[in-house]
Amino acid sequence: MVYGYECDCGEEIDARRVAIGYFVCLSCGEKEAKKRKFTVAIPYNKGAYQLITNPLDLCFTNPKRTI
Repeated sequence: MVYGYECDCGEEIDARRVAIGYFVCLSCGEKEAKKRKFTVAIPYNKGAYQLITNPLDLCFTNPKRTI
């Protein structure tokens, strides 16, 4: 099959994947997803959940922190 899109590893990418914004093949996308780690926390009382990507930010989510 010829899709016209190729990943950095050389594998062809389905045009439907590219249409929704993914420019890597499934296997490379899986490797990239395993590298990323996220935590969801509530940084203040009765606040909305927020995505925390920097581990240092978790130190400031607890109002009774001791640093």
